[in-house]
Amino acid sequence: MKKFQSIFPYNQKLVAEYPLMPDEEVDAMLALSENAFYSWCDKTFAQRAEVFIKISQLLKQKKETLAKIITNEMGKLTKEAIAEIEKCASGCEYFAEHAERFLKDELYETNYTKAFATFQPVGAVLAIMPWNFPFWQVFRFAAPTLMAGNVALLKHAPNVCGCALAIQDLFEEAGAEKGVFQTVIADVDVTEKILQYDIVQGLSLTGSERAGSSAASIASKHIKKSVLELGGSDCFIVLSDADIQKAAQVAVTSRMQNAGQSCIAAKRFLIAKDILDDFTDAVKTEIRKLKPGNPFEKETTFAPMARLDLAENLKRQMNESVAKGAEIILGGEVDGCNYQPTLLMNVQQGMPAFDEETFGPMFCIIKVEDEKEVITLANNSRFGLGGNIWTKDVDKGISLARKINSGSVFINSMVKSEPALPFGGIKKSGFGRELSNHGILEFVNVKTITVTEMA
Repeated sequence: MKKFQSIFPYNQKLVAEYPLMPDEEVDAMLALSENAFYSWCDKTFAQRAEVFIKISQLLKQKKETLAKIITNEMGKLTKEAIAEIEKCASGCEYFAEHAERFLKDELYETNYTKAFATFQPVGAVLAIMPWNFPFWQVFRFAAPTLMAGNVALLKHAPNVCGCALAIQDLFEEAGAEKGVFQTVIADVDVTEKILQYDIVQGLSLTGSERAGSSAASIASKHIKKSVLELGGSDCFIVLSDADIQKAAQVAVTSRMQNAGQSCIAAKRFLIAKDILDDFTDAVKTEIRKLKPGNPFEKETTFAPMARLDLAENLKRQMNESVAKGAEIILGGEVDGCNYQPTLLMNVQQGMPAFDEETFGPMFCIIKVEDEKEVITLANNSRFGLGGNIWTKDVDKGISLARKINSGSVFINSMVKSEPALPFGGIKKSGFGRELSNHGILEFVNVKTITVTEMA
């Protein structure tokens, strides 16, 4: 029987194995989803909110235990794992509080006696989620989608099955009936099997460009809506008037937290030529402060990458970029999943470090001549997820932000996904939105109802 394995990235020791579910078990889960949907969608917002408030409380109570599962399975620093759990708790609370308002009937002025749109759940939604934020990515989807009255099936990344099962346990412990949230441990071929079922009316996928293209094509084949949050190659623009030290500190955090394994991590640093040397020196100082090591140890401030294949791919991107003229200023050494924080200079278009998503701790500096070149280079990417601009001139920052082709731009702060703000991208970074009022509307039926009074 095939099994998924969780392997501790720091030393490659086996943590646990999880047998794949047979087809008949998946069929039974889908039937359970259908039964649960008709009960769950009939509950009031207040009743559903009670479950999410309880989940929030459980997340806070169990954060150390849950964080340990994250660190064991994908290598995240313990303090970062705990912060991730706390963020999930906040997300649950946010949608418990705001979902009913977001889905309030919307009135229209027409010739009818009354006309309004009502927002109703559609059924079960399949979530295909990645390993890099194994709790937050799930709750980012689940809180708005389930508060709207839908139910969920989670197919998580193979290396974080322990996280997936722990999340299901939280729902059931919080009082959600069985079937409201279920974890499917199965191979990629189960995607089409699940999407064939009538009860399943949507797909939410966070992952790679290739995974998104494949899964969305299957969803489209079965006429099921999909929301895709895919890769990113976010620009981090530092203009001449910026606070260089502050920008450098945030830049290193943005690039190196979670070992650089984040879709919204800054990846292409576009630096005004007259501050290039000062900014580079400040970045080198910040990078040298990082202490790689065992992510469970308190003194460690920089974690290993999650898998060997990911480290090997980043090494390829680095070596090919160097062969085309980039220069390694710091780091570059790789030992298994332990990839030293790396600083590349002289990065240009045509190098993997510029053209591809670099999903790991590689900081790539690009010199820019003026603001026109900034926008040209920022938009010269097949991705369009997020971006940063650092400047003391806020009006200029907003003007430039409007010209950047991405789902978000953060001026003088780090790109984040937050419950109150819509999150998602354009181009090869995907389509649709998560979080906020926009995210909760992705998997509802916007039903028009009109009333004409009889004479």
